[in-house]
Amino acid sequence: MSEPTKAPGTWEPKILAFLCNWCSYAGADLAGTSRVQYPPNVRVIRVPCSGRVNPIFIVEALRQGADGVLASGCHPGDCHYLAGNYYARRRFVLLQRYLAYLGIEEGRVQFSWVSASEGVRFAEVVTKVTNDVKALGPLRRLNIKAPREAHTDADAEGVA
Repeated sequence: MSEPTKAPGTWEPKILAFLCNWCSYAGADLAGTSRVQYPPNVRVIRVPCSGRVNPIFIVEALRQGADGVLASGCHPGDCHYLAGNYYARRRFVLLQRYLAYLGIEEGRVQFSWVSASEGVRFAEVVTKVTNDVKALGPLRRLNIKAPREAHTDADAEGVA
């Protein structure tokens, strides 16, 4: 069976989702087992906790071609690791400022709280993120070096 053909010129955004293992990933799993429909163009990366999502991961995802990124974790007060979602929320606020500095539109990177029992909410969040990113259009290529490339260039200059 072949994949359905798309109309020429139809663009679908590539969205990467970092999901907390204990809540958001379980919510995504519940949405799937409950057969709740949500856009198929979201690729999931399961992380131990939303607090472990380094902002560099999000910038790198955008640099590597993702049109949008979703980070989702447990509701405040429900974190398996006690304060991980609070760390994530603080990092996300700082990341939004950095992304604005880079010229990346607001709405391209989003953060949400989804518990393990909220499969329908997970589908709603993913649909909203997809629609928001689709309205923004494709992300222009980021002309920034990856942190490891910048680090090696600085080291090479010091050695020479």
